[in-house]
Amino acid sequence: KTLLKRFLNGIGGFTDQVNTYSNAAGTVILPYVVGNAEAIYVGSSWDGLIRDSELIVMFGGAPLKNLQVAGGGPGMHMGEEWLRRAKEAGIEFVNIAPLRDDAADFLGAEWIHPRPNTDTALMLGMAHTLAEEGLHDPSFLKRYCTGYDRFESYLMGGGDGQPKDADWAASITNVGAGRIRALARRMAASRTMIMTNWSLQRADHGEQPFWMTITLAAMLGQIGLPGSGFGFGYGSMCGMGGPRERIATPRMHAGRNPTGSFIPVARISDMLLNPGGWYEYNGEARTFPDIRLVYWCGGNPFHHHQDINRLLRAWRRPETIVVHEPWWTATARHADIVLPATTTLERNDIGASPKDRFILAMEKAIEPIGEARNDFDIFVDLAGRLGTREAFDEGLGEMDWLRRIYEDAREQAAERLVDYPGFNAFWEKGHVEIPAPVEPYVMHADFRADPAGKALNTPSGKIEIFSETIDGFGYEDCPGHPAWLEPIEWLGGDGATNYPLHMISNQPATRLHGQMDSAGISRKSKIKGREPVRLHPADAARRGISEGDIVRIFNGRGEILAGAVLTDRVRTGVIQISTGAWYDPVTPGRVGALDRHGNPNVLTPDKGTSRLGQGPIALSALVEVERFEGELPEITIFRAPGIMADAK
Repeated sequence: KTLLKRFLNGIGGFTDQVNTYSNAAGTVILPYVVGNAEAIYVGSSWDGLIRDSELIVMFGGAPLKNLQVAGGGPGMHMGEEWLRRAKEAGIEFVNIAPLRDDAADFLGAEWIHPRPNTDTALMLGMAHTLAEEGLHDPSFLKRYCTGYDRFESYLMGGGDGQPKDADWAASITNVGAGRIRALARRMAASRTMIMTNWSLQRADHGEQPFWMTITLAAMLGQIGLPGSGFGFGYGSMCGMGGPRERIATPRMHAGRNPTGSFIPVARISDMLLNPGGWYEYNGEARTFPDIRLVYWCGGNPFHHHQDINRLLRAWRRPETIVVHEPWWTATARHADIVLPATTTLERNDIGASPKDRFILAMEKAIEPIGEARNDFDIFVDLAGRLGTREAFDEGLGEMDWLRRIYEDAREQAAERLVDYPGFNAFWEKGHVEIPAPVEPYVMHADFRADPAGKALNTPSGKIEIFSETIDGFGYEDCPGHPAWLEPIEWLGGDGATNYPLHMISNQPATRLHGQMDSAGISRKSKIKGREPVRLHPADAARRGISEGDIVRIFNGRGEILAGAVLTDRVRTGVIQISTGAWYDPVTPGRVGALDRHGNPNVLTPDKGTSRLGQGPIALSALVEVERFEGELPEITIFRAPGIMADAK
């Protein structure tokens, strides 16, 4: 994707996407509260947590499958080991999630399973207990925070007359009030670390659980102390909390986009369907551009975007769609021009993650297959035809660029007194290992030690429990302090009458997103060729569904087939189906066609988290499930489409 942006910037610019589907809402809200979004990617290190924590409360758990993957590719797979060491050190765990196995069995975690999307209400109930029983830390709130008084007024019922106490929270979450109070007291009595996964902010009003996590940690008064505080994403990907010097890794730069045009990443269908339409984002009133050409590399919107039927309608609007792909994914099948691109085995590259201690030399294993070409070479030739080759490649080839970006990173590392070997030695050895820090990293320890000298990058220099800036935007869907806002779809809402099951579409264990769904390990996990869906035996019994049945999952946005797996490791009222099954409609190109394979994004709503963050809300989806009757349609997505060689 960096190469694509560099190419488009060189020919005059383009409309970019900002933030990610992984954590868009969190990335926007955190700078207002703590001055930057660092906590999404860098948290207190596990070695320190293991030494000093007593209690770890995990909103969203820490699924081991998530700890095997990371952007850029991890060289160290330490997630499970850190968790095991924490357990051996005597740390207690609480898993707050609709899935029991979001926490590994060896942790012995207490499982609390609220209704999905009600975590903010649960945190508010705990916060009320802390305040009412004097278990909060007023001195910390006064010295290091601003706006707590405004929040406390809301917490105690100011404005709406409803105290956000444990009984109120119980009515929303279906977690007993006594259990809510007990957890709050336990957190106040312990050195407590609150870990909130990215998944919580991929829901309607997803900014709120992140903001409320920080507020709850602030009330405990332990932010900046060893073994405590808050963090995001410890259970979302490999490397979070791994001890690592904060130094540069090799990267290519896309250059400057002269247009300055962008949309929030998950608003692509809105943009294509509403050229010239007005929307709000992060305090700005913006206008969607009129897009005539879509150029897509390094992604698969027919996997990761919400409400695929709506995307299908939107995809018809541009005049031309160009895609680079090694595989015949659904996105490639919906393109006008498909340029066959090499896989990672057919090109030279460098792998590195800012959370990992290894830089990897990814030496080409085989020559390109068929007509496939390296993305770099494709753009070099296109830039040459458009007269911008020199700006794109600067006269350098593939290996020259790898050498340059590595040596740039090497120079930056040297400034931090870290010695990387020269490029030739690196390439021959195959990797560089970045040394671990001598001391554990404690997030916000410097701020706690010197709040004036190490002030946060917020207007007040403090943690903003109430934000005057956000309040000034006037967003009813994201007010000036964390609050319970009813999701567009949840089990306590009107929509549950027709669609009484909440669908959790989490990350798969047998592939990375949609990558390699056609490979053996993923296909072996299928049931009669369909993606597995897990549901509680009680929910299955009410619908006459047995283990291994093919079921139809549906709502007002679409319908898919899946294979039933019955388990009590899923909360009642919830189904779980992983993302990544390649979209395979029985009638390709027809909006509303049954997806025979089981892509849950056929069913998810395409709406922003709020006018502030405009992130995706895939985890706010209600559905119904029934046993599928009739002839089972054949899976066809893994067959290459017919090629009309003589088409004119």
